Amino acid sequence: MPNIKPMSDLRNYTAVVKEVSYGNRVYLTRNGHGTCAIIDMQELDELDKQKELNQLLLKLKEAEKSALTEGTISADELEKELGV
Repeated sequence: MPNIKPMSDLRNYTAVVKEVSYGNRVYLTRNGHGTCAIIDMQELDELDKQKELNQLLLKLKEAEKSALTEGTISADELEKELGV
């Protein structure tokens, strides 16, 4: 069950932060609407890595689609094109 607290609970910041752990975020609300979350740093790092991996996979899929539709060139042709 999500740990949801009003923003006013941050007056006792230490007590709120103690409730945060890996996989246990604290969601803060203002006037009954979610505004932000407090998350464990290790979990945040893993989420960032996962986001980067997803972006890389998306680019690889785009490249694969491009190679299938536009074709590829040989290494010799690439060297000529680059003037190497």
